[in-house]
Amino acid sequence: MPVLHIAQDPAADELLSRDPLALVVGMMLDQQFPMERAFGAPRLLADRLGVDTLSAEQLASIDPEELVAIFQRPPALHRYPGSMAGRAQEVCRALVADHDGQVTGLWADDPDGATLLRRLKALPGFGAQKASIFLALLGKQYGVTVPGWREAAGEYGTEGSRRSVADITGPESLAEVRAFKQEQKQAAKAAKEPAGK
Repeated sequence: MPVLHIAQDPAADELLSRDPLALVVGMMLDQQFPMERAFGAPRLLADRLGVDTLSAEQLASIDPEELVAIFQRPPALHRYPGSMAGRAQEVCRALVADHDGQVTGLWADDPDGATLLRRLKALPGFGAQKASIFLALLGKQYGVTVPGWREAAGEYGTEGSRRSVADITGPESLAEVRAFKQEQKQAAKAAKEPAGK
């Protein structure tokens, strides 16, 4: 079993390490929200549901209003708990429809990296960048090293990089990833400023 240190919380990271659906939900929530809280949210969700492991079938079939209420309860599972509860349910419904409710069904047939990337992009809320980062996370830390995964993940698959959640293995690498993202933001901001300022 992989040992992840993304949420920087032992109970949350323990769930992420053994439950691929928790990892997918954490990745889905990782937008416009602090990363540690996004990846800590699956543990809170499991606790509120009274379960040890998340179930795509359960989340797909739960009453949507009930799920929103679970997401909204303080501390909220996301900055936008209503829309993210709906997104989580959409992801789970897609997994039930296409992979018998099992996240591992995405790679159980040992596809190549490009095929797995395409399957990840098909998940609701997983755009090109998020799918690439998640593919890199699976390859770097989850033991899902399908042929060509690094190439399919692009720059996120580069060994030794500090670009994304795929590279976070503890507080030090978290700080390095944060610094990289800050540099990227500043570079993007500088590129937008008119010349001569």
